[in-house]
Amino acid sequence: MAGGAREVLTLQLGHFAGFVGAHWWNQQDAALGRATDAKESPGELCPDVLYRTGQTLHGQDTCTPRLILMDLKGSLSSLKEEGGLYRDKQLDAAIAWQGKLTTHKEELCPKNPYLQDFLSAEGVLSSDGVWRVKSIPNGKEASIRVWSDFLRVHLHPRSICMIQKYNHDGEAGRLEAFGQGESVLKEPKYQEELEDRLHFYVEECDYLQGFQILCDLHDGFSGVGAKAAELLQDEYSGRGIITWGLLPGPYHRGEAQRNIYRLLNTAFGLVHLAAHSSLVCPLSLGGSLGLRPEPPVNFPYLHYDATLPFHCSAILATALDTVTVPYRLCSSPVSMVHLADMLSFCGKKVVTAGATIPFPLAPGQSLPDSLMQFGGATPWTPLSACGEPSGTRCFAQSVVLRGIDRACHTSQLTPGTPPPSSLHACTTGEEVLAQYLQQQQPRVMSSSHLLLTPYRVAPPYPHLFSSCSPQVESIPVFGALCSSSSLHQTLEALARDLTKLDLRRWASFMDAGVEHDDVAELLQELQSLAQCYHAGDSLVD
Repeated sequence: MAGGAREVLTLQLGHFAGFVGAHWWNQQDAALGRATDAKESPGELCPDVLYRTGQTLHGQDTCTPRLILMDLKGSLSSLKEEGGLYRDKQLDAAIAWQGKLTTHKEELCPKNPYLQDFLSAEGVLSSDGVWRVKSIPNGKEASIRVWSDFLRVHLHPRSICMIQKYNHDGEAGRLEAFGQGESVLKEPKYQEELEDRLHFYVEECDYLQGFQILCDLHDGFSGVGAKAAELLQDEYSGRGIITWGLLPGPYHRGEAQRNIYRLLNTAFGLVHLAAHSSLVCPLSLGGSLGLRPEPPVNFPYLHYDATLPFHCSAILATALDTVTVPYRLCSSPVSMVHLADMLSFCGKKVVTAGATIPFPLAPGQSLPDSLMQFGGATPWTPLSACGEPSGTRCFAQSVVLRGIDRACHTSQLTPGTPPPSSLHACTTGEEVLAQYLQQQQPRVMSSSHLLLTPYRVAPPYPHLFSSCSPQVESIPVFGALCSSSSLHQTLEALARDLTKLDLRRWASFMDAGVEHDDVAELLQELQSLAQCYHAGDSLVD
């Protein structure tokens, strides 16, 4: 791969983060395979930003994600903790030690019976002579219980860091509370392990632009993420830290303890992550961050099951891969710090995300035609559980539209035909997009990028599209990050829900390392954060 990249190190913390990460890395791997194909032209996105090169002990060149992931005991299924790319640990020991060896072999978890074949390295040979991954059999997507069931990417031996003191399965020994998660990285064992892995990846970077954290917000990993962000801020001052707080699909009223814990973990996570990150963005297909359940968000062109993490995480990974484009470009890249500074002025460190998946462009339509169809409505579906964006103010936004063929960027009007709109008079796609955003959000600081590169949805990406288009391999996507006044209502609602709680009923959460004074301070900080968006709103009127 080419040099000169501005590297990013990814931290992936929690099991739902593992689902989103698996789809994310599968997408990067698919794009990387196309970029190294001699038939493909050089890509717009630089793989070196996220990937590192190395060699096995046999001298084979490797290309692995610059990744540290943390999950709980029992979450890996048949995936080995040290990965499968490098020499087995026992063979390494045999090279270094010529004496007798005693082997104690632990029974491996069986592979998911439905998925053993479809994820084989060989795949299937298609009619055009290309090896492709098989699709997951119909009806078997519900059998995917852990993210490693569909991860197709080889990981470096230093990527996986297991938290052995908590269990992924069962009702006992779970990492349920923010305080538990914070205490994990206060233990020398886990803190030193994380620091060692950080130093390993950081020291080989030529120019580290920063860190992206994919972190579960609903459970104790919100505390792990907060402590990890604090460590990064202390040790790597000046680098960007962009945190994606992830929440699985909708929840049910009947799960009282789980819902209260979810509320507390989300509130503590957002406030503490905002304190130590350059930017924080919650990502969820649920309609609310608070106690009141809301139906999952609707995508006009997708058919998904909100109860399946495999589906929800695929949609969130699609949006994530699109909105992170600015700091992964080969040419004229925007640094993580610059992107965060543009969106987080005046203390607004929490932003919302939205996406149109897929972006609708009918045959024969141009980009101006398609954008005009939205009228004055917000063109993307909200993905931060902050309600509908209609009627709210946007203070700053970063927008990416990808996967539109260059021939469709501008209107192909017959000479002499009057343009039906100012967008149809634009001479480049970039001008079309910029002018559309200016019309939609006048006086708003906007950054926009238009890419030819679509988002690849080949297997093991779930089939979320209509049955009449089973062969979809890539789609156009419209994604956005916004600093929005909707966060004023969302954060205030979180604070109101917290004030209604009788904390004596939830002593188990408090016993995990949170004091009553911490909750009082949390309420103050939530209200202060909410006020940032209200004050900004009044300035725009």
